[in-house]
Amino acid sequence: MNLSKGPEEIGGNVEEHILVCLSASPSNAKIIRTAARMAEAFQGGFTALYVETPNSDKMNEADKTRVQNNIRLAEQLGAVISTVYGNDVSYQIAEFARISNVTKIVIGRSNINRSHFWSKMSLTEELIKNAPNLDIHIIPDSSVEHKYYELKKSFLLHMQPSGKDLFITLLVLAGATGIGTLFWSLGFTEANIITVYILGVLLTSLFTKRHICSVISALVSVLLFNFLFTEPRLTFHAYEQGYPFTFAIMLTAALITGTLANKLKNHAKQSAQAAFRTKILLETNQQLQKAETENDIITITARQLMKLLSRDILVFPEEQGTISKACIFHADSGRQNEITLSDKERRIAQWTFDNKKRAGASTSLLNYGENLYLAIRINQKVYGVMGIVLEGTPLDAFESSMLLSILGECALAIENNRNAKEKKEAAMLAQKEQLRANLLRAISHDLRTPLTSISGNASTLLSHFDQLDRETIFQMFTDISDDSQWLISLVENLLSVTRIEEGRLNFHSAPELVEEVIEEALRHINRKSAEHKISVEYEEEFLLAKMDAKLILQVIVNLVDNAIKYTPAGSAILIRAQKRAGMAAISVADNGPGIPDAYKSRVFEMFFTGDHKIIDSRRSLGLGLALCKSIVSVHGGELTLEDQIPHGCIFTFTLPLGEVNIHE
Repeated sequence: MNLSKGPEEIGGNVEEHILVCLSASPSNAKIIRTAARMAEAFQGGFTALYVETPNSDKMNEADKTRVQNNIRLAEQLGAVISTVYGNDVSYQIAEFARISNVTKIVIGRSNINRSHFWSKMSLTEELIKNAPNLDIHIIPDSSVEHKYYELKKSFLLHMQPSGKDLFITLLVLAGATGIGTLFWSLGFTEANIITVYILGVLLTSLFTKRHICSVISALVSVLLFNFLFTEPRLTFHAYEQGYPFTFAIMLTAALITGTLANKLKNHAKQSAQAAFRTKILLETNQQLQKAETENDIITITARQLMKLLSRDILVFPEEQGTISKACIFHADSGRQNEITLSDKERRIAQWTFDNKKRAGASTSLLNYGENLYLAIRINQKVYGVMGIVLEGTPLDAFESSMLLSILGECALAIENNRNAKEKKEAAMLAQKEQLRANLLRAISHDLRTPLTSISGNASTLLSHFDQLDRETIFQMFTDISDDSQWLISLVENLLSVTRIEEGRLNFHSAPELVEEVIEEALRHINRKSAEHKISVEYEEEFLLAKMDAKLILQVIVNLVDNAIKYTPAGSAILIRAQKRAGMAAISVADNGPGIPDAYKSRVFEMFFTGDHKIIDSRRSLGLGLALCKSIVSVHGGELTLEDQIPHGCIFTFTLPLGEVNIHE
């Protein structure tokens, strides 16, 4: 049956959103499947809504189990599970539909007819009244009539007050009667005594669990007032003609007071529970956003579930396509430790992981287990299994809904974490590929000049050696030597960079005399150094530093070569060694054009050369300074750049001071 109440669609492009109402009805599974087929046919959204009322806690175990099964069925069919609270079920459904942009509601219909015109409208009629602008698809529910009588019987059973409630009711009535007797003896008016009894009804509603107790309190209060405080006293007669109206008003006021107090109590209870659970969900979301690893995400989720459900939580993280060893979080102590489960429980957890469905206790699948197991999944991707230690007490509908929401947040956080890692790894891989491409491009371009020079000079010498004068031959041999040295220096830098990147750098630190290392480095400087004024200053006569002499030699050679390459002929280069803040500081300063401010933050990046033109027309590969920084960092020092006044730049690196042990 389809009661079309929806507005006309404009252009036929309205996105459908199907809402199915969940209940404990045996035919609710049929309704859920019908709604799922509709959502699939319309290719729209699919939501399953459960309205929790104050009477939800009064359902028997069979109904609670049926609600859980229906929620799981809706989840398996792709529905988003939502739960709301309230006394008026139809109003809650209508409001949820309005806020969530629902276009069609699927609900079961009761076959029970209203026996009197004053009878309460059925849920279907109320929903049509509250949601006049929606398409409401009503599926006949043949089991409702039988269910109605079961509910009446169940209702009568729940109306029976407990011994504790009866005792509280009698105690409050006795107290109200005692206060009324005191007021009577003091000459207070009857209105004051009536107020005391109404207050007693209110207190009864607050301190008892059954609404019937406030009704009993209201009736007995009227009888006691009539018996004790109206003339003739100690009888149920009344002389004054207005007393029957007084009794009726008193009874009505007491009943209304008790009913309102009972509703407020239930509402306050629901609001407190909703606030607590909403707080847990918000805390979970905030903490998951701060988590850095999958283990952090799993731990946060388990602890939040433990706080929400007050139960022990089992966790089986995913590892290489299967579940790993179980870990348990204890609700009583908050401790976390590994646990060895029985083969039976382990098999259920593995089945849950493989089939992406909940299983174990309180379910229809592998229910011989002691615990409830749910997959931590998003779509068809499973990231582990979460186990709930039930100890014979199943979860209620809202706990189940919250559990699914938190597990969904957990799965989403893990997926985002993995996506971020993959993105980072992809970026690093792309960067390495870019570096490799830059290196190959730079080598193929920049090695062509020295190799062409070496090849050309060697070919000329072989072909025309006898025809060349001595000065020309010497110059050609010199060019071959310079180009070869440049290539050797480049290869050394490339090998060192590769060793550092792969962690294969052979590092042997020992105290060395800084003066000797600098002098050895100057002997390795290329011939171009003759065109520059290189000087050395030592502020300490004997300055020892802990270093690998071969690597530091390479640093000094690179820094001096860098100064030679990027400064014009005749420039001054000063090498200074000194103590600074408990470290040995070695600086290479020049008075060349300096480095533009825009490039200073990038000079230590690999393959960065800026826009400098080298005097011999060779471009640097941009490896020298990056290599120097890596070598100095391995030594525990720091390489820095600062401006030389009035122009030029100063590169300074530090090394730990060394000590010499003298053995007599």
